[in-house]
Amino acid sequence: MYLIVIAWIYVVLMMSVAEATNSNGTVLGALVTFVLYGAGPVALVVYLMRAPARSKAIKKREAAEVAKRAANEGSIEAAQASGAIEPAGEAPSGQPDAGSQSPRGPEAVAADAGVAPVGKKL
Repeated sequence: MYLIVIAWIYVVLMMSVAEATNSNGTVLGALVTFVLYGAGPVALVVYLMRAPARSKAIKKREAAEVAKRAANEGSIEAAQASGAIEPAGEAPSGQPDAGSQSPRGPEAVAADAGVAPVGKKL
């Protein structure tokens, strides 16, 4: 991103120099060209391109402040409830159980389905 910004500033600087050194040009015109074609648009583009990074930094700072405030008050539960810190030892609520066995065991499941487990008769 910065390569494009540097290249554009170079082009506008050369336009300003050409206007200042032209027989019909003025230094004031060169300055206006540099500000209106170069510095102003580049500042706007850089500001808009950095907006996601700024919002991320603001959210991170706010989460740190909430966690710090909760730690100062001694309320870990308040920090966990606000989402500033994750509860210790708990899986995220959206994740399924990672176990491969059913809660009742393979025999109970097979008996309910009417199919005998491998190596056993019903």
